[in-house]
Amino acid sequence: MAELTFFSPAKINLFLHITGRRDDGYHDLQSVFRALDFGDTLTFRPKTGGDLITLLGDNLPCEQQDNLIVKAAHLLAKKFPAYASSVSVILDKVIPVGGGLGGGSSNCAMTLIALNQLWGLHLTPKELMKIGATLGADVPFFIFAHAYQTDAVALGIGDELTAINLPSREYLLLFPDESINTAELFSNKDLIKNTPIISDLTAKIPNFLDLQNPPFFNAFETIVCEKYQKVNQALSYLRTFESATQTTARMSGTGSTVYLPLIGLGKNQIEFIDYPCPAVLVNSLYGMDKPRLNDW
Repeated sequence: MAELTFFSPAKINLFLHITGRRDDGYHDLQSVFRALDFGDTLTFRPKTGGDLITLLGDNLPCEQQDNLIVKAAHLLAKKFPAYASSVSVILDKVIPVGGGLGGGSSNCAMTLIALNQLWGLHLTPKELMKIGATLGADVPFFIFAHAYQTDAVALGIGDELTAINLPSREYLLLFPDESINTAELFSNKDLIKNTPIISDLTAKIPNFLDLQNPPFFNAFETIVCEKYQKVNQALSYLRTFESATQTTARMSGTGSTVYLPLIGLGKNQIEFIDYPCPAVLVNSLYGMDKPRLNDW
């Protein structure tokens, strides 16, 4: 089979609530995940012999054995050894590592999807999502989004997904140079861990899409801003434009990325200058006014 190339999108959380703690020690959450047209590119090239997977590219985020691309390939090969064959993967890395944008999980998801095709496994999206959940909590979303061309409401540890149709949006993303210790955040005594699950989110889209009105919030945002000054500085910078855009600046996931939705006159009239850190303008990958990009 010829080589395959996949776009591996970043995602943002429009809000992020912790709804409880599970018996296995993990926390349940509620969020809306939105895929972006900003992301990495993965090219899968079949090869003859050698290691099962060879990962190539500049600025690889970690050692090969620790990369979720490699782990995904080995897991799939272990489950289906009769179908596995060697492949080279060229990763063009764009998504910042540790930015709360799900870059590693997205790469992992695209690897499962690509190898499902290259190896002729014929697994369904649900079957791939089940495998992906063993590799990372965000992996099922990226499989779901790719398969159904949609953003999603997430429950459980992020693996219980329901499609949600949202209007397309443009966002300004800022990338503070901070490495967030997620484990410390979950152990913080001020973290709100018992937010009730909110039903019928479709009817409440205006309260979390452009604005972030109560009861919607990011459970980690205040804690991160208190401890990580560069995140606080970047978010404060975005908040100076809220009155012009009529939107709410916020943090994605556990950080460090922060962003501002841009709509109406705001995005056309504001000149963003003197960024406190690297920044990029992006669009939502999916939206109710956009055509499907591909078929499963």
